[in-house]
Amino acid sequence: MVKVIGTESERGLAHETDEELMRRYRDAGDEKVYNELVHRYERELFRYLARYTGDASMGEDVFQNTFLQIHLKRGLYEDGRPFRPWLYAIATHQAVDLLRKAGRRPTVSLDQRLSAPGGEADAGSLLDMLVNDDAGPLAGLQDRERREWVRESVEKLPDLLRQTLILAYHQDLKYREIAEILKIPVGTVKSRLHAALAKLQQMAKAAKRDGKED
Repeated sequence: MVKVIGTESERGLAHETDEELMRRYRDAGDEKVYNELVHRYERELFRYLARYTGDASMGEDVFQNTFLQIHLKRGLYEDGRPFRPWLYAIATHQAVDLLRKAGRRPTVSLDQRLSAPGGEADAGSLLDMLVNDDAGPLAGLQDRERREWVRESVEKLPDLLRQTLILAYHQDLKYREIAEILKIPVGTVKSRLHAALAKLQQMAKAAKRDGKED
């Protein structure tokens, strides 16, 4: 993980918002402020990157690169800008770049719950949405076969749909945060997710149909 500089953060930092901390770090370069930001996100962001890359070691490399970029780009941070989406945008860009160099694609967690915006009901996991009843298109497959099928099918999605899907199926990322990360309207996030799930449903139905014909 990122090597934290200096001693423990001042107790008062824990009560400041991410945005207040980032503004202070931009203006003064206080190491304790940097340490506090790393501490707040080291578990959450690392889990995301490890899932996104499908490799814990690669996820750790991207995590370190991300906070290096936070340090290098601190002067670009604008007052009032939500810190979390900005951090995830940098992290995702770093992950995509590293995966591209390695000739690999991002992965997706099939059991991750999708957080709906505005306090709406949980939308469920990706696997739940594809296997929602006994008559579902993947109902004839065992759990392990279903998971493998979905992973392979996600790999076949167009890059923009796959990237949006991966961002959505990660702990507490909201549609508005995904929109900020990808620099697209919230409506586009929703339409991409809908299109991605529709394509996966079509693939599942085609697979079921082909299986019956064999």
